[in-house]
Amino acid sequence: MNLDFHVLVRFEYALLLGLWTTLNLTLVCVALGCALGFLLGLSRTSPSRLLRAVSSVYVEFFRGTPVLIQLFWIFFCLPLLLGIELSNFVSGVIALSLYMGAITSETFRASLKSVGKEQIDACVALGLPRWTQITSVVLPQAVLRAIPTLLSNCISLFKESALVSAVGMADLMFVGQNISNNTAHPVEVLTVVALIYFVIAFPLTRAVTLIERRILTKLAI
Repeated sequence: MNLDFHVLVRFEYALLLGLWTTLNLTLVCVALGCALGFLLGLSRTSPSRLLRAVSSVYVEFFRGTPVLIQLFWIFFCLPLLLGIELSNFVSGVIALSLYMGAITSETFRASLKSVGKEQIDACVALGLPRWTQITSVVLPQAVLRAIPTLLSNCISLFKESALVSAVGMADLMFVGQNISNNTAHPVEVLTVVALIYFVIAFPLTRAVTLIERRILTKLAI
């Protein structure tokens, strides 16, 4: 087999556009998913049994079913039920955000539980409202403890975002598949696409390790 990576030179701009779409999708879903995950984390530590039950069912469902099926259901089935048309970008945002919310909720739940009970007792003794307790005392400490795992979740979502190519979104993977089909050079194209994902994900993974060490050191002081 004769490999020819030079064939990709004329598709450089298309690959960059695909990468830009992937990064935009990931950032939007990270923001929405983390916000949803925090609310779910609060619900799972709530005194209300109903809130705990509903949030637990949500989390277990979205963690226990394949993301690709969730994406297909939202893209193909949800428009039929609602009688509206959803673009592939909107469908991808909904599916990945719901999934991100489920996996980050566990991170937030663990970090919320790690905040010492004596600090909550101190807030109650000072007469602080519940919302003030959450935003000024619990949230800063919980987020600090959750940062390494949240960053790992973000990296995982970046890689999972390749699934949106299955519904025709012009992300990096979709563009790579089209170039592969048009040039009949699947080995070269898919290898480069994989390397692009790796070049972005690997440094971030190493950065997460360093950040985790710094946070652990800070918490130990």
